[in-house]
Amino acid sequence: MSSRDSRFDGQFITGVHSTGIYCRPSCPAATPKPANVSFYLTSAAAHEAGLRACKRCLPDAVPGSPDWNIRDDLAARAMRLISDGTVEREGVPGLARRLGYSERHLTRVLVTELGAGPLALARAHRAQTARVLLASTDVPITEVAFAAGFGSVRQFNDTIAAVYERTPTELRRARPARAQPRAQPLSVGGIGEAVFGLVDGTGIDLLLPARAPFDGVGVLRFLAARGLAGVEQATDARYARTLRLPHGPATVELTLSGTAAAPGVACRARLASLADLAPLVSRVRRLLDLDADSRAIDLALGRDPQLAAGIAATPGIRVPGSVDPEETLFRALIGQQVSVASARTALTRLAAALGDDVYPGAGDSESASATTGTTGTSPFIHDPTTAPLTRLFPTAQRIATEGRGVLRGPAARINAIIGVAEALCSGDLVLSYGQTREDLESRLTALAGIGPWTAGYVALRVLGSPDILLTSDLALLQGAGRLGLPAEARQLARHGAAWAPWRSYAGMHLWRAAGAAAAPRTATAPGPDSLNR
Repeated sequence: MSSRDSRFDGQFITGVHSTGIYCRPSCPAATPKPANVSFYLTSAAAHEAGLRACKRCLPDAVPGSPDWNIRDDLAARAMRLISDGTVEREGVPGLARRLGYSERHLTRVLVTELGAGPLALARAHRAQTARVLLASTDVPITEVAFAAGFGSVRQFNDTIAAVYERTPTELRRARPARAQPRAQPLSVGGIGEAVFGLVDGTGIDLLLPARAPFDGVGVLRFLAARGLAGVEQATDARYARTLRLPHGPATVELTLSGTAAAPGVACRARLASLADLAPLVSRVRRLLDLDADSRAIDLALGRDPQLAAGIAATPGIRVPGSVDPEETLFRALIGQQVSVASARTALTRLAAALGDDVYPGAGDSESASATTGTTGTSPFIHDPTTAPLTRLFPTAQRIATEGRGVLRGPAARINAIIGVAEALCSGDLVLSYGQTREDLESRLTALAGIGPWTAGYVALRVLGSPDILLTSDLALLQGAGRLGLPAEARQLARHGAAWAPWRSYAGMHLWRAAGAAAAPRTATAPGPDSLNR
């Protein structure tokens, strides 16, 4: 705090009792006396201590804490679900039910670990969402209150006053000129109406801060290599897609922004309901791994001489996450034992056949045929850079009932995919950001056709688990060999033990070393459960 080190912004809160405010560690204000300072893990804990947010440093306008992915305990799992808006949709009883504990026990643990109970944590989250809406849109203030999850306008006004010591109207008037909402149609980077023009709803522009260093180009390239025409548009510099949110469909476009010292991602979205803003932001942050403590990760992994050069060349590498756990699972299953390009072709065909329109009646026959490739000459099926975003990834229900007519490949694999879809529909299989890694992997491997590789890959992407090394992946082993590391699974696992707790990030460096050009030609790893990344 005394050195105003921005690396720790979002990782803890500084409470100054002599002034009654709480700040980010890098706040430029004069350093207070140590006796007047308390430290908190969450802004909600600072609220509970009677403190308000600093108007100068805006302590909630920073990357989030990486602890909620690093840790796998009850408090961290609860925070992942709270940030996704679970309390606003299902209340504290729903949060406790998802986590498998009583409300009383959950509250006791959160107060002990984080300094605030679930209601206080959700209240702080609602206040942050409301501040974003007030600063980024011209949505009427009454609508902002309910979109942020408040039960009444009075509750909204009281909370904003308590947290920010300003009224909602004052917060809106105080926004900087660069934060003024844009009035022009959504059209950036040549996407324009091809992406957003067919979608009703509310448009919003946000800037999502990332923790430096941030290899944004690398994570966008990862997503671009797997982009599905009609569902995604992806290049090295921009990523756009459709997605399902709790209150309806949405489209989102992400472009790199900021500087090397203060990186960020410009997020342009159109939502069916503003109540989905918090889940959208949470899932985008998870998708791009914006909250990773990259300096700590690079410092730890850089101690290995074989990794040091790659880390110096590509600091801040990220582990791509997931905006939809079920979609990630189906992508992994359909991609088993085939190349990335072949998996993309099969998944594009599946999305074209079984994916719903972003809005019913939004797509026309011409764009649909272009996306599906029914003319036999579609330029989009292998090149998802220009196809309009008109489709949502298929639901488990559609795959369970109609998937056999679309899926291609060995009968055993098709049966496994259909079986997983049926388990998701029946509730026998549940995927959630609030699961532990152990629970998620054990539920997956209990199903026919899913082995340790697929379960680990899904945990890597869905939970953001930082310590998974997929040593059965052939591309990863090839990358290890190119770096002078053991190229045999058991030996690599033994060597990689020293990389804990950051083995997921080490794996990304090994995949990177395998070479982008070599990846489509690489055979899959041995066994029925492997896939080429």
